[in-house]
Amino acid sequence: MKLNKNFLVHKTGGEVVVVPTGDANFSGIIRGNESLSIILEYLKNDVTIDEIISGIKENYEDENDMIELDVINAIKRLKSVGAIDD
Repeated sequence: MKLNKNFLVHKTGGEVVVVPTGDANFSGIIRGNESLSIILEYLKNDVTIDEIISGIKENYEDENDMIELDVINAIKRLKSVGAIDD
């Protein structure tokens, strides 16, 4: 899966915003924190959910075992608006 080319990512401060272009079938924006920003970096390339989770776990501590759940929820949200190509 990969970020759909009809969506742009803009980072400002500690927030990331995903914005559709005119060719997207979604109107609105998705706002997220640094976690979403990291996930979106992985989605610049064709990647699986498991690859994202493993990559993040290699670089960040996961004391509360939340990485997997955060990635799954972010991917579901992005897919629901058509921001991810499978």
